[in-house]
Amino acid sequence: MRRLARSLLVVSVVGVACLPTRTRRLAPEDDAAPTPTAIPLDGGNQTPGDAPTPKAHAVLGVDPPHGPFSGGTLTAIRGNGFSSRARVWFGANEVPADGVLVLDPQRLQVTSPPGMPGAADVAVQNGDDESTRATLRGGFTYDDFYLDPATGPTAGGTLVTLHAQTPTFDDTTSVEIDESPCVIDEIRSDTELVCRTPPGTPGAKRVRVTDGDGNIDVLDAFTYVVDSDGYRGGLAGDALHGQVEVLVLDSVFGKAVPGATVLVGSDAASALSGATDGFGTALVTSSELGSKATVTVAKKCFQPQTFIDMPVEKLTVFLDPVLSPDCGDEGDIPVGGGTPGKAAYVTGQLVWPLDGELRMNGFGNVPPPGSDDVKQVAYVFRLASRPTDKYSQPSALAAVTPETVGDTGYSFTLPTSPGNFTLYALAGLEDRSHSPYVFTPYALGLTRGVAVGSNQTHSDVLISIDIPVDHALTLDASGPTPTPRGPDRLQASLAIQVGSEGYILLPNGRISSLLPPDGPFQFVGIPPLVGPLTGSRYVTTASAVTGDAGGTPRSSVGLFSTVTSDTRVGVGAFVELPVLVSPPSSTVWDRSTFTLTHAAGGPEPDLMLMDISSGNGLITWRVVAPGAPDHVEVPDLSRIDPDLALVNGPLAIDVHLASIDDFAYGELSSSQLDSRGWRAYAEDVFFATY
Repeated sequence: MRRLARSLLVVSVVGVACLPTRTRRLAPEDDAAPTPTAIPLDGGNQTPGDAPTPKAHAVLGVDPPHGPFSGGTLTAIRGNGFSSRARVWFGANEVPADGVLVLDPQRLQVTSPPGMPGAADVAVQNGDDESTRATLRGGFTYDDFYLDPATGPTAGGTLVTLHAQTPTFDDTTSVEIDESPCVIDEIRSDTELVCRTPPGTPGAKRVRVTDGDGNIDVLDAFTYVVDSDGYRGGLAGDALHGQVEVLVLDSVFGKAVPGATVLVGSDAASALSGATDGFGTALVTSSELGSKATVTVAKKCFQPQTFIDMPVEKLTVFLDPVLSPDCGDEGDIPVGGGTPGKAAYVTGQLVWPLDGELRMNGFGNVPPPGSDDVKQVAYVFRLASRPTDKYSQPSALAAVTPETVGDTGYSFTLPTSPGNFTLYALAGLEDRSHSPYVFTPYALGLTRGVAVGSNQTHSDVLISIDIPVDHALTLDASGPTPTPRGPDRLQASLAIQVGSEGYILLPNGRISSLLPPDGPFQFVGIPPLVGPLTGSRYVTTASAVTGDAGGTPRSSVGLFSTVTSDTRVGVGAFVELPVLVSPPSSTVWDRSTFTLTHAAGGPEPDLMLMDISSGNGLITWRVVAPGAPDHVEVPDLSRIDPDLALVNGPLAIDVHLASIDDFAYGELSSSQLDSRGWRAYAEDVFFATY
């Protein structure tokens, strides 16, 4: 019994601590304290009173319990006995039927109707049956005023409009957000006031309006946010109208970058400026801002970025750090190097099917060698992360041969990094008397779900070599209009996408031909998508490149996929190559303007991306613009602060024109600032001095 009493005391204390912070006083007739029920503690026969019987129809709570008088607050109503025909009233105002969603007999989702400031009863009734009507007195409170917008960055500076239903604002009015003044910009009427938010910390804050009659408080009326778009990076928000909101993050650690300079405008002398706060946010406001703006973000020891003709109000930028000793933390260089604890190994056996069993079968689906220089071999690989990665022939020490010792099959060992991954094996004929080595696969095997941790070995992995490599795929590709500098050849590649796990690379998965090509490309010797490859797909790409090394000028198309090798695959049109007209080659850049052009034909580019590199790549300024502009203007950062600018000396100007599926510049994401997010692109590099 003492234990029971102790437990009841704890429950009572916890119950009081968990009461909601918003409370309402009961009507006078409810103020009388209830008589407590006696609980026997001496082992007697007296029994506690019965628990209260729940009402068949009741309204027990409304969350949130308050909202603007204009209505529109999405609320959850808890109670008992709600039917599919439930009707809801806030005060005397019934909620339209399309504003009531019955979740179950105990829960409703309701959009509040407009109402007068103050407490309103919330009532629920099933259809026209008045016997089911239940009311929670004062269950919802209409606030005296509301803010529009109701959110803004922690840097402050958001222009918000306070709306009241009754005359509230005059020359004596002051406004506070979380006990800090919201500087009044304009009193438009006695029911409408505009003020500029102070800096704050993330979260919902109380707003207080003070006038000659006292204080009016509305809880959770304004919310400070660091990023409302999930840190995806890029452009977002409503159309640009009087303010630009910027969030700056470190691309390596994802942390906020305080003290970054934000310039709005393409001319350094007239650009609006701001600086990010401790949360990495900055807000630049001006009535002179038009429907588009050029926004530049820069800070010492970070790579600057500029977004041309930004049409929306929000920008999230991931800045790359400058990899220089001058930008490192103070202190001694750590002793030693490398990354310990990352070694891992996979061991197992390659097996061949025979009579329905997996056993040693002497490389049965690989033909015998035709000369002493040719050997039967097999190699084990991890899936590649990108379909455009180049196949690399393993060392001869990694080869599995018919002489390799094993019990069920032929043993292999694969050094790798830790993780959970898919392995594939290729078996065929290899001739190492040539340079480069010639390896022709005849069979393939694949196994999924190989998991290995740091400094661990995953043993007894079996890979069945049971898929023939005997199919072919035809690829049609032409090329862009060459410039005097190139491109001069066309490269095509093929890989096999295995779900979301990665790509199988093949030694014959890359073909090259001089421009213009004589005909379609033939990929001979690829596996059918059967057995463990069921559900996979062929992924093809084509690139017009310059020189054997595949350099610039370059134009690439892909990725195109198919699940069958029986049809011809066309890669479509190439994006035409950009040409930098000004600054002319190897001349001094004026630090502000560029003039560009590109040949007619091909898909119209959706995005231009320019990387201006100085100091042998030490500092690179990224410039992003919609479409394929013929004129680009950026602010001269050296006039703002020499520490923000490029390094004096040679410049390499890398210009990309990209075509992107379902693209909208106002919804640009950081993933679209990389060729992996592009359908096709053209690239060339030009040179100047700074």
